[in-house]
Amino acid sequence: MTNHRPSYEGRPLPRPAEDVDDQGLAFDLATVATRRRALGLLGLGAAGLTLAACGDDATASSSTSSSAPTSGALTEIPDETAGPYPGDGSNGVDVLERSGVVRSDIRSSFGTSTTTAEGVPMTLTLTVVDLAGGNVPFEGVAVYVWHCDRDGEYSLYSEDIADENYLRGVQVADADGNVTFTSVFPACYDGRWPHVHFEVYPDAESITDVANCIATSQVALPQEACEAVYATTGYEQSVTNLARVTLATDNVFGDDGGASQTPTSSGDVTNGYAIALTVGVDTTTEPTAGTMAGMGSDSSGHPGGGPGGGGTPPSGAPAAAVSAA
Repeated sequence: MTNHRPSYEGRPLPRPAEDVDDQGLAFDLATVATRRRALGLLGLGAAGLTLAACGDDATASSSTSSSAPTSGALTEIPDETAGPYPGDGSNGVDVLERSGVVRSDIRSSFGTSTTTAEGVPMTLTLTVVDLAGGNVPFEGVAVYVWHCDRDGEYSLYSEDIADENYLRGVQVADADGNVTFTSVFPACYDGRWPHVHFEVYPDAESITDVANCIATSQVALPQEACEAVYATTGYEQSVTNLARVTLATDNVFGDDGGASQTPTSSGDVTNGYAIALTVGVDTTTEPTAGTMAGMGSDSSGHPGGGPGGGGTPPSGAPAAAVSAA
């Protein structure tokens, strides 16, 4: 007897063992596109479109701005590489063991230095949702965020700023699952789409051991905001680098164009940008520790792949970090 792979509306299910409404955001979006075309032929238009894969009562909506998935369509945030510059102790340096890392304003270094990173102001709000607990706010989890500076360099690693720890910090989610960081807009360095890294831990006490991490992922910064910021003084090199990469060709976001990792954005270069993303975390799945197929690992077993998974390492990066790129 021939075994047939389960399908829905003529399309094979990417997760054959799971229900139709658990096939992931990319499958849901394909369902929307297929039905929109069909309804268009019937003259029904988008008003009659419903997303059956997310439940009979879920309706598809459109917006002129980038947006995170609605709660009905929310799926687990993809595991992504932490890259060779996480500063979480997985490849040597560990900022998470230092007093002062739990903070909301990450623009300046803490400890022996108070140097402030320059750039267009940016606030980043992540709303963490507990999928295993019934899609409720994940109150109490600790979120560690880090990203490169205006020059595309990472504190603790790049030679010029190896003694700095700015643009790194931890916040604990409030009753609504929110963490908010005050920062500056990062650069686009050669080979990667502009992004912000983050790790989620069960609580603040867990951050000193990277083995406790329950999710590792990245935020894909919206193109419109990137283009506006990179037209300002200090970001000149980012203009050329952004022109060489797209979300589709990026080796982290390219599998689905950053569908569940592209946030909403508002603001301007004068007043700064507000970036917000809803992050689904499922504690019933096995974390992959941010690994990516074919990217290898460094001597400590941490994922390689250059800054954040691909791209040119920051100038003056330690030899161990460069070898992982």
